Amino acid sequence: MQSSISLSLSSPSTICRSDSSSPAAASNGNVNLLNPRSLRFCGLRREAFGLNSSISMRRIESSSVTRRPCSNRILASLSGNGAPSKEFDYDLVIIGAGVGGHGAALHAVEKGLKTAIIEGDVVGGTCVNRGCVPSKALLAVSGRMRELQNEHHMKSFGLQVAAAGYDRQAVADHANNLASKIRSNLTNSMKSLGVDILTGFGSILGPQKVKYGDTVITAKDIIIATGSVPMVPKGIEVDGKTVITSDHALKLEFIPQWIAIVGSGYIGLEFSDVYTALGSEVTFVEALDQLMPGFDPEIGKLAQRVLINPRKIDYHTGVFASKITPAKDGKPVTIELIDAKTKELKDTLEVDAALIATGRAPFTQGLGLENINVQTQRGFVPVDSRMRVIDASGELVPHLYCIGDANGKMMLAHAASAQGISVVEQVTGKDHVLNHLSIPAACFTHPEISMVGLTEPQAREKAEKEGFEIGIAKTSFKANTKALAENEGEGIAKLIYRPDNGEILGVHIFGMHAADLIHEASNAIAMGTRIQDIKYAVHAHPTLSEVIDELFKAAKVKANTSSPAAEPVAA
Repeated sequence: MQSSISLSLSSPSTICRSDSSSPAAASNGNVNLLNPRSLRFCGLRREAFGLNSSISMRRIESSSVTRRPCSNRILASLSGNGAPSKEFDYDLVIIGAGVGGHGAALHAVEKGLKTAIIEGDVVGGTCVNRGCVPSKALLAVSGRMRELQNEHHMKSFGLQVAAAGYDRQAVADHANNLASKIRSNLTNSMKSLGVDILTGFGSILGPQKVKYGDTVITAKDIIIATGSVPMVPKGIEVDGKTVITSDHALKLEFIPQWIAIVGSGYIGLEFSDVYTALGSEVTFVEALDQLMPGFDPEIGKLAQRVLINPRKIDYHTGVFASKITPAKDGKPVTIELIDAKTKELKDTLEVDAALIATGRAPFTQGLGLENINVQTQRGFVPVDSRMRVIDASGELVPHLYCIGDANGKMMLAHAASAQGISVVEQVTGKDHVLNHLSIPAACFTHPEISMVGLTEPQAREKAEKEGFEIGIAKTSFKANTKALAENEGEGIAKLIYRPDNGEILGVHIFGMHAADLIHEASNAIAMGTRIQDIKYAVHAHPTLSEVIDELFKAAKVKANTSSPAAEPVAA
């Protein structure tokens, strides 16, 4: 999932926590940070799309980085990649060339660090090759198909369209070609900016020492950015053809008449949108008592009414898929469902295919963590709020960081990129803590769902614990001129806030282009902007952004003037 976010790095945060000492605090007064430019990025920074980037060469006096002479040669390491200190081969080595590693590498080069990135598979990681990018290509197709198939919708515009059809292989090629293009652009952007791309499986041999293939290199700082893989529960046999994970589904090798989707989170919902648009019937299998358990309950209830009930989708909740057997010898896929509480057999399904969408597991095996006394927790690498790795004794491992899915803090591509940039800020002498409550998330169904911050139950729990009241404001897409012009009035936006001081606790949107609308709220949370200030912002008319404008104006804040925002604490 990709969602744009903006971080203000103009001043370090003061965090009152036991781990608040800066790993790269300036011991002398010679750190020349110049004027850090505003970082605007998504899961893939602009360089990934072949756009030129002006790289400001900054000299960080405290990091022993020296400027190399200018050169016109096109090499794996350009002059912009700096020169390492004499003790190490590199200033920074990143294990994993996914979106998180890519973002960290580009920012490191911008900061003047000699940087290398190690990749044992393909550049781009899960997001580019088996996740965000190809899935959005398929969802673009499903959105077009859904619109063309809706005769009433087309007639409301005065349009007459013949029966819509599709070419399965051409649809699959669209997703594959997009992934290839972004992967190529990603690779070229790192090469052109001077990042050394080292091929091989990276592992840690000891402090500040990494091995890839048969080669050993040293680095002043190391970032683990190895990502994740689909999680397959016990009892489920995946054959890659009739019982598949999202990795297989993105290849779209066939369209089953009836497919069971195990899990109704982001992945499951998006694939249900694709499969039903292409003609499949879907059955959800959800272990919890309600569908879409990770969403705000009110948003989830409305989304179910729009995304589930009118479509060829049925569901079983409160059950586990205890055993799934692939189709063979003319027999269908069989799924045994047991009660989530009693573990008694409740039903057996026979379907054409099953998609396992039960989440993702960290890819951290074989990293050599035992060499530095680090033990994973459910596979995740333990880190503090600054992404510094914690060993089995509870001590920080010097010069070692872990970002993205591998640390489990927030398994989103753009969160990994933000964490990587935060780490680079730290190793170049500026303390920085990422406020995870300001990071948005989105589900690219039709219509879309997006959210940032706390859900209503989470906010009420926090309010009860800390002794304050919460307020709720809502606006409808039915009152938005642009949405009505598009005949897309289905949807709401919801604001959860503190009436006493105007603090934004959470924003949830269900409706047309919700994934694009959420960022005004996420940036406000990141910068500590209060409702009484942002409600005076001007929005173009008629645009969907007015849904958010009206949302902030609808809030009833007791404070008439703004007050300093509380220091963010990383989630």
